[in-house]
Amino acid sequence: MKKLEEYVRAIPDFPEPGIIFRDVTSVLQDADGLHLAIDTMQDLVKDLAYDVVAGAESRGFIFGTPIAYNNHKPFVLIRKKGKLPRETVSIDYDLEYGKATIEMHKDSIQPGQKVLVVDDLIATGGTTEAMIKLIESLGGEVVGVVVLMELAGLKGRERIAGYRLDAAITYEGK
Repeated sequence: MKKLEEYVRAIPDFPEPGIIFRDVTSVLQDADGLHLAIDTMQDLVKDLAYDVVAGAESRGFIFGTPIAYNNHKPFVLIRKKGKLPRETVSIDYDLEYGKATIEMHKDSIQPGQKVLVVDDLIATGGTTEAMIKLIESLGGEVVGVVVLMELAGLKGRERIAGYRLDAAITYEGK
């Protein structure tokens, strides 16, 4: 059986020269790769007690929903601004090349609920930090973050210091 890293295709010089893009779609397009990714991420947090799984649009949905389903937990959507139909709470945050806003339904997290945050990637940590702040604004307690890939050279782990972060694959560079 292949290792999880072998399912990730590296695309050199994308989106600009000198960058190695780690393509998550190559994991998703292979049934064994997808299965291994979900199982590995789930195994990393098997010791955590949590009530809710939350994931960011859109790849956090892909990895978070099966983890929630397998553990009989609800899944909470964190989306780009303007995509949710009911009353929401939102947070603005900085991206590498601009700003963004994410939001979630105001009633999606109850005070005191323990939340596992799931995403495909942590790079600079801006989106992850924003998700944590959004969850905490509703009274939720983030007990862990699990990602498929960590780009350690971009120091996202430092940005969310104080929170548990587990990564199925860690790339030392950017």
